[in-house]
Amino acid sequence: VGLLDIDICGPSIPKMLGLEGQEIHQSNIGWSPVYVESNLGVMSIGFMLPNPDEAVIWRGPRKNGLIKQFLKEVYWGELDFLVVDAPPGTSDEHISIVQFLQATGIDGAVIVTTPQQVSLIDVRKEVSFCKKVGVEVLGVVENMSGLSQPLPEFKFMRMTETGEQKDMTEWAMAYMREK
Repeated sequence: VGLLDIDICGPSIPKMLGLEGQEIHQSNIGWSPVYVESNLGVMSIGFMLPNPDEAVIWRGPRKNGLIKQFLKEVYWGELDFLVVDAPPGTSDEHISIVQFLQATGIDGAVIVTTPQQVSLIDVRKEVSFCKKVGVEVLGVVENMSGLSQPLPEFKFMRMTETGEQKDMTEWAMAYMREK
């Protein structure tokens, strides 16, 4: 699997995968992606920045050029899947990646969102974009929408007026079940 981060101005994949500080290498067959495991290679402009807090201030043609370079000059080896992480919205990166990959037969798009209304506004635009350019929407994933965590060793404590800690776990659990 290849993971291509085309969020040129806000590359987050190196951080999310714990790959900060890694570098890509150039060889006679192209750029080598950074590998998380032997079956997951990653390419991002984030690996090229001297400082992760460095701003990338590029306009369309320069972004498009880098995306084309990533597609043509990265030696992925044989891939079963290429996952492309794009920034929110429907900007240059989205248009470029669809144009560059259209001839290869794009399987579709999985749109990732968060439950906030502002994020859902972007999702509706991204779905509309996909329809207009002929890319099937395979699904929408709502990230950060909930958490299920077992609490077997978790304790709720309250400080009394005398400074002692009182175990409130049973009361808190009953309250959560009720509400």
